[in-house]
Amino acid sequence: MAENILILLGWLGELIFASWLLSDGAEHLAERWGGRFVGRTLLSIATTLPEIGIVVAAAKDGSYGAALGSALGSNLFMMTFGLAIMLIIATTRLSKAPEKFINVKEFGLDKIFLVLTAVAGAILFIDGYDVLDGIFFSGMFAVYLAFAFREMKKEKKVIPLEKNLHEDSQIKPKKHFARAMILFVAGTVGIFIGAEPFVHALEGVSVDLGVSIVVLAVIVSPIAGEMPEKISMILLARKGAGGASIAVANVLGSKILNNTLLLSVAVFAAMSYKGITAKIPNTSILEYQMILVTVITIVALIPMFKNKLGLKSGILLLVLYAIGIGMQFVLQSV
Repeated sequence: MAENILILLGWLGELIFASWLLSDGAEHLAERWGGRFVGRTLLSIATTLPEIGIVVAAAKDGSYGAALGSALGSNLFMMTFGLAIMLIIATTRLSKAPEKFINVKEFGLDKIFLVLTAVAGAILFIDGYDVLDGIFFSGMFAVYLAFAFREMKKEKKVIPLEKNLHEDSQIKPKKHFARAMILFVAGTVGIFIGAEPFVHALEGVSVDLGVSIVVLAVIVSPIAGEMPEKISMILLARKGAGGASIAVANVLGSKILNNTLLLSVAVFAAMSYKGITAKIPNTSILEYQMILVTVITIVALIPMFKNKLGLKSGILLLVLYAIGIGMQFVLQSV
């Protein structure tokens, strides 16, 4: 047992380090290209790569519980704990320019999309995921990108989001950009190297402890999978209201990606190894997890529909995360 745990921790450390490289590179690329569109797309896709790597590795081996558990755990972790930490930083002296509230009125599209994709994902899972569901999730992802691109064009006609966000907001030198690209690529490679052995180690520890692979994936996988998003959120939250706004865009965008792109990746990864008729089956524990995470996602979004998030919202989200983790022990005994 001890050997499997040490192996798991070793690969978890590798993924965290690779995620840090990815986060640093993505952060500097976002500074160059800037804007809410980058938070929704480039930064969201970059910070979702660890989950994609884990999901592909798990689906390849037919470990669908680990694949979906990783995706669900990511949504649970970031929609509660992740947002909470960002709000606590942005609204206290931990920020360079603390704000009383973070205005999220401009994220109406993201909030609606996140609710729709979360509910759709839960409903479609009733009879498991197959090729048609994979196509549907891919289509939803494409629609979200199209809407995000349209909003970006509208934003450019008004006021750039990152105006005065950085004192050094001028175009960075080529050397700076090259370094960011190298870190981004190195982090990506490191993630895909470590994803498969991480899943194998997760399965080994699951057997040793007698804990469901789904529950373990929900709790442990986000530690590695969400590391780049967590790092980028902390860095952005410390920069004031503008940075916090991009951080919110990143969280909402990446969770929508989890409900669309990540699920389609899981389906198509299973198909690529098991054939076009491959199906990710519904199991009782996965169904309970899907319902739990969908409900928590919607509850976490309720304060956002009031268009202002403050310190109190952050504390409430921490409580919600504790409830979600507590429910894992209940589900384990079901």
